[in-house]
Amino acid sequence: MTPMEIILKEQLISIIRIENSSTIEQIVSSLYNGGIRVVEITMNTPGALDAIRKINELFPDMLVGAGTVLNAEAAEESIQAGAKFLLAPALSQSTIQAGSREGVPVIPGVMTPTEALTAYEYGSEMVKVFPARTLGTEYAKDLAGPLPFIKLMAVGGITLNNAQNYLESSWHSLGIGSELVNSKLVAEENFEEIENKARKFIEIREKINFLSS
Repeated sequence: MTPMEIILKEQLISIIRIENSSTIEQIVSSLYNGGIRVVEITMNTPGALDAIRKINELFPDMLVGAGTVLNAEAAEESIQAGAKFLLAPALSQSTIQAGSREGVPVIPGVMTPTEALTAYEYGSEMVKVFPARTLGTEYAKDLAGPLPFIKLMAVGGITLNNAQNYLESSWHSLGIGSELVNSKLVAEENFEEIENKARKFIEIREKINFLSS
């Protein structure tokens, strides 16, 4: 399966932004045990590139991407480190093109239909609507009217309380940040809670897939 096919199948992406990557193995192990199979390491995490390499080595069936990719240079560095997909907070043609040259999908951050269509024209199959909490769960249905060919990922404010609403409202995937991996749980080394939360997100996804089958 291609990285995009895996993202569309798994639907849930854990966004890991931490102050110290020394615990990355424990964090990803907890996510993996909870059922998460797609993770993104943000580039503003210290040692992000080494963390990407390490996860690829230790969890070969985990899809690993890089996030907060701000420019083409960062995209190229991430890809060289082993990132299989890239997320960006904003729309950058050069970043998308850098990924396209290597066959690595870039999912840029957008808020408007114009940005979403522009990203698609630059070569992005999926866009990250950020911050999704500002636009609400129904925004995916609004965009799907004129732009049904663009895949949508919701990022920003995704929680266990609203994940079901998003997945039931035409969003193709969810990027989950501090609700799943946050500095407090990491500082407390409460990896069991990270695993528990991951499992709850998976249960929500499976419930929706069951009901829609």
